[in-house]
Amino acid sequence: MRGEQDEQGHGGRRVHRRRVFYIPGYDPIHPRRYRELYRKEGATQAAISGYEITLKPKASGGPYGWHVDARIDGAEVAAEVEVMVWSDIVRDSMSNSIAATYLQLLQTAWAYIASGALWRLMRLRKGPVIAALYPVGMLLGQALVAVLLVWGLARFGAALIPFGGWIGAALGAALGVALLRWFKGKDGKFFAYYLMHDYAYSARHRGANPPELEARMAEFATRIAEALHSDVDEVLVVGHSSGAHLGVSILADLIRQGRVPATGPALGFLSLGQVVPMVSFLPHAWRLRADLAYLSARKELAWVDVSAPGDGCAFALCDPVGVSGVSPADKRWPLVVSAAFTQTLSPARWKALRWRFFRLHFQYLCAFDRPGDYDYFRITAGPLTLADRYRDRVPSKSLIDRAVSKYTSVAP
Repeated sequence: MRGEQDEQGHGGRRVHRRRVFYIPGYDPIHPRRYRELYRKEGATQAAISGYEITLKPKASGGPYGWHVDARIDGAEVAAEVEVMVWSDIVRDSMSNSIAATYLQLLQTAWAYIASGALWRLMRLRKGPVIAALYPVGMLLGQALVAVLLVWGLARFGAALIPFGGWIGAALGAALGVALLRWFKGKDGKFFAYYLMHDYAYSARHRGANPPELEARMAEFATRIAEALHSDVDEVLVVGHSSGAHLGVSILADLIRQGRVPATGPALGFLSLGQVVPMVSFLPHAWRLRADLAYLSARKELAWVDVSAPGDGCAFALCDPVGVSGVSPADKRWPLVVSAAFTQTLSPARWKALRWRFFRLHFQYLCAFDRPGDYDYFRITAGPLTLADRYRDRVPSKSLIDRAVSKYTSVAP
């Protein structure tokens, strides 16, 4: 129980039963994709690493999840994995019209440029900033092609017949609209609209959480609190991508409200491929900055942040507390470590994935053919708590923890 652990959260006990709460990033897809990813990649990792892991449907009703039985390092472990679903909120936030998306582009660009957040973010990792600029460039490029089509047909028509310019322009406009609709229909390959909606969601309130998201986060907190009063050995919260900053606020709320029992299960927080600065650097992200500062000093949990420089969509090895400029004097978390894709993936595997940027952003949830000390399946289904697994680990040598954000206030 947590009361038996030392001040760093290490109890040295074996885990037999675990509750895992996975918080996805900004993703409109049904959560079954995460079950299938876990099933497929878990089997692959088990074959590589020499352990056993099987999935079966969740025994009880309620939120979406699955049951895991594993035999790892000679120990049998049972885990219940639950996906904290907010994909419906994501879908509702994604505009169905092309014009509305271009309006979002202007509003989002203004939010990051006028606030100075964009220039500060560029002092960290270039990859996620490029990823943020990609949908802007792609959407503007698509619009430019449509405009050139109108202009070209207008000039061509004018050269042929009287009033041909107007006829050509009308034809070009019709074809331009059709072309923009074609681009939107192919966004499963381009990801321009999807990423634009993602960044616009945070920028819309300049870093504050929309009311519907705050309500859903409160529901997530209640489910985690119930697990913390159950007969399991560890409760593990996993936040991936933008799900990481949701996890920060949810756990900060739980501890502030006294809902983490002193003698309950070990509490672990694993943030993966985080993009916290995209939100915490915005002027109205008071709530998130306060939660980062608060959570980083708590001994009720162990917080490990995993990223990799090879992931161009994450702020790799950037301490989300430090770069946000809110590190308290008694800061102890997070422990920032690298998944080191170039070392944990074979040269052939790395070559196959290197330019698949969005796939690499999900590599944390997948198998490594040259696994190091990060193994998602050992962490979620193995016999060690998160604290014990990383108790002797030092932060990555490439850690970036200098204060960069222009906005560091934690209250309006």
